[in-house]
Amino acid sequence: MGDLGGAWAHWIDRSTVVWPSDPAGGHWLAWSPSGDLARDGDELTGDVRLIPLEPALLDEERAEAWPHLAGHQAYTVGEDDPGLLKEALRGQVAAVARDAGGTLTVVTGVQIPGVLDDLYAPAAGAPLGPSGGLRPRLSLWAPTAREVRLVLYGRRRTVHAMSRDPRTGVWSARGGPHWWGRDYTFLVTVHQPRAGRVVTREVTDPYGLATAPDGVRSRLVRLGSAAHKPPGWDRARRPPPVPQHRASVYELHVRDFSACDPGVPEELRGTYLAFTVDGHGMRELRALARDGLTHVHLLPVFDVATIPDRRADRTEPGADLAALPPDSELQQEHIAGTAAADSYNWGYDPRHHTVPGGSYATDPDDRVRQFRAMVAALHRAGLRVVLDVVHNHMHSEDVLDPIVPGYYHRLLEDGSVATSTCCANTAPEHLMAGRLVVDSVVTWAREYRVDGFRFDLMGHHPKGNLLAVRAALDALTPERDGVDGRSLILYGEGWNFGEVAYDARFVQATQANLAGTGIGTFNDRLRDAVRGGGPFDSDPRVQGFGSGLAGAPNGAPADGGPDERLGRLRHYGDLVRVALTGNLRDYVLPSGRRGCEVDYNGGPAGYAAAPGESVAYVDAHDNETLYDALAYKLPQDTPMADRVRMQLLSLATVLLSQGVAFVHAGSERLRSKSLDRNSYDSGDWFNRLLWDCAAGNGFGSGLPPAPDNADRWPYARPLLADPALRPGCAAITACRAGFGELLRIRYSSPAFGLGSAAEIERRLTFPDAPDGVVTMRVDVSGLDPRWAAVVAVFNATPHAQEQPMPSLAGAAVSLHPVQAASADPVVRRSAFDPATGTLTVPGRTVAVFVRAP
Repeated sequence: MGDLGGAWAHWIDRSTVVWPSDPAGGHWLAWSPSGDLARDGDELTGDVRLIPLEPALLDEERAEAWPHLAGHQAYTVGEDDPGLLKEALRGQVAAVARDAGGTLTVVTGVQIPGVLDDLYAPAAGAPLGPSGGLRPRLSLWAPTAREVRLVLYGRRRTVHAMSRDPRTGVWSARGGPHWWGRDYTFLVTVHQPRAGRVVTREVTDPYGLATAPDGVRSRLVRLGSAAHKPPGWDRARRPPPVPQHRASVYELHVRDFSACDPGVPEELRGTYLAFTVDGHGMRELRALARDGLTHVHLLPVFDVATIPDRRADRTEPGADLAALPPDSELQQEHIAGTAAADSYNWGYDPRHHTVPGGSYATDPDDRVRQFRAMVAALHRAGLRVVLDVVHNHMHSEDVLDPIVPGYYHRLLEDGSVATSTCCANTAPEHLMAGRLVVDSVVTWAREYRVDGFRFDLMGHHPKGNLLAVRAALDALTPERDGVDGRSLILYGEGWNFGEVAYDARFVQATQANLAGTGIGTFNDRLRDAVRGGGPFDSDPRVQGFGSGLAGAPNGAPADGGPDERLGRLRHYGDLVRVALTGNLRDYVLPSGRRGCEVDYNGGPAGYAAAPGESVAYVDAHDNETLYDALAYKLPQDTPMADRVRMQLLSLATVLLSQGVAFVHAGSERLRSKSLDRNSYDSGDWFNRLLWDCAAGNGFGSGLPPAPDNADRWPYARPLLADPALRPGCAAITACRAGFGELLRIRYSSPAFGLGSAAEIERRLTFPDAPDGVVTMRVDVSGLDPRWAAVVAVFNATPHAQEQPMPSLAGAAVSLHPVQAASADPVVRRSAFDPATGTLTVPGRTVAVFVRAP
């Protein structure tokens, strides 16, 4: 009969239905085992059974568990036989109301995740997916299905019955050794509310560990078999663990890394195996590791729906893009023409969460081995590996919803699927959806030796789900699992928006809510303070601490007058100071305000309880690169040498902060995406990472793609046409050298990794400094035998600044040894006057001084 006009009733547990309805009259759950329930005027037709509902109060416990339903009328279910309730849920279920006169007033669908979690709670411990030794077993949780059959592919297609465990709702089948290596699917017969009938769909396994190309079928593989291991995998060692508060993370896309690397054979470019050869990119990663970099964060590498797995099925732009003018619209037009079928996408389009992406393998049938080869190569280079995981949405509902309709995807109050994340949101607040997240992460950690995880849009997860992930990782041991799970780092995007915002449905995994958990979140406060404005400004020229607000106004009306700029500069200075502490909520600034009392867009700036809970960054794959942001914001006539200095000053606020330091790949070499603010589908051309400085940095590659950038073309066009904004080798080399120095300084002393709020509050102070200058002093007595204190001065002004430090008068203070030997002659001019204790730092320079004991 269709979808019953939505699903306004919520069956939250076996005894309770919540429904925005008038309790007067009569109310029932109506169910039909054959799925033929329909309304004909004032009557229900079909094979209909009724379960009475009695008005009740929603008790405190249930209201707390379902806060978005707390204002609705509750009903007690007048049936307590779990067997009958389970049988009802395997059919079509509706909620029905009649008025006092018996007239049928409402028939609506019912949302059932809550009652499924209640009735099938034992499923939380049941084996799922492929398991077993010589004789494989396949298991699928499909509690509402009428029937599930297993389809095996090979020389011929065969269909096998599966047995149902009524306690868990899990269907399973066991086979022989000849099953291994074969493709398989499930035929799930279930009532689909939106279709209004019982349907049979052929689906893949959400717990599958491999797939056929393009994810069309699951593949039964044993990850422990030699065929799926690169040489030496069982003996390979990973770099030593790094506490989360000491981690420095380099955010990298697999394809960006090598698509344009002339040192990589053409057939390996853009693949996992590019990490196994001695190309320019791997040489650079090894050099960064020697400087101190600890982790490489890979953008999504699971099975993605938006890139064809086989190279032969992809189409790349055919034009000579390099021959087009730097401010032309033509490059982006050519990119758009092939974007849907080319080799490029960021990959935030999950299809199978626990299967390596096939498009990054030279042969998608060999993806498991090649993925492991990449991890092993990064470990040999001295770098640990973080995976970007995306469990908050799916590219479509086609993988999960046909198995348990209405369960795995979050539904709005009317029963439609929430899409606030841009696609079909998932619902990890539900028991088995949350378990899928935990199990997937554990598989990556155990079977692929991944060293950490970054959760996309983590605020759409319950805090409890992330705590369950953390607990499951912590339980992994080297003896049993081959990994010390406690050494794996965990962070993500703690943004607060959508239908879950402000804990509307559960306590979210947002920035403030995760304080005290050890799980990190991105610190957008530092990003905006350093860059200026926000990522969604209509005028991108609003300046910040690192982009000219301190003494180099660009004249944009959006930047305000002198008084407004000074006020914003001072406020941004406080945001930088809070960030340097690890964004601690309770750290007291010189003004007397705690970190949480400093304003950030109406909320608290400081939110972390420990430094490892803050991920400091000034650019990432989202929004313009740092170089491009500075191109918009610095006066256009700013010399390239000064642009390099401001790039390094901005990066220094990240690398010299307490907590996790996060850097977008290529920022150390002035990487540009030609002002593209959202390059998720902009092809290799706009996303390429150029390791050869003679090829430039990507700036002037044409106007960025129109869908997300056309409103900024009037600002972008004159910049892209300006040859003075395209850096040469001298500028790129200088930036890379300065970045390496900052990394070496970060790891030269415990000053930048104090580890706890108590130590930071005791040892880290901010002396009064001139406007446009932030000065941080760290007492390292007893921690560092060489020095008693470390002082970092961030001078964002164009002029030399004096920093009075009377407490240093007469002390033995010198420029940090790394900077004393710097390739940068400007930073070497930084000076100390022992008579007065005054530090002098050149303009647009970060200088680090050390005091002898």
